[in-house]
Amino acid sequence: TERLAVAKGVVIMKPATLEMIKRGEAAKGDVLAVAQMAGIMAAKQTSHLIPLCHPLPITNISVEFKLDEERSAVDITTTVRTTAQTGVEMEALTAVAVAALTIYDMCKAVDRGMRIESIRLARKSGGKSGEIVLEE
Repeated sequence: TERLAVAKGVVIMKPATLEMIKRGEAAKGDVLAVAQMAGIMAAKQTSHLIPLCHPLPITNISVEFKLDEERSAVDITTTVRTTAQTGVEMEALTAVAVAALTIYDMCKAVDRGMRIESIRLARKSGGKSGEIVLEE
């Protein structure tokens, strides 16, 4: 069966930092484009990072960002799919973590007070446990 996992996380920052990201004015380049690539690459390397995690043939990875000006935050959502014999929760969680770390790395020179928060599994489906929805 197809297996899917959705993970979420957030990076909280100063409003000026969020505006810099939104305008694409970070000294190191396009923060969200680089963080998206980092998340995708991290998902593919999860078995090298997490002991006893199986290498999986991933069929799709998406890393999406939502800029929340009210909270001064970047919300991260990753979705990973496979048709392998085990789930992809760790790959989705790893993608969120590395995307968040990349945002931090690219913006730390202007905002050392950024916080990475709430990395969590939001939903999974496929396999013996069926569908688990922890949040939408």
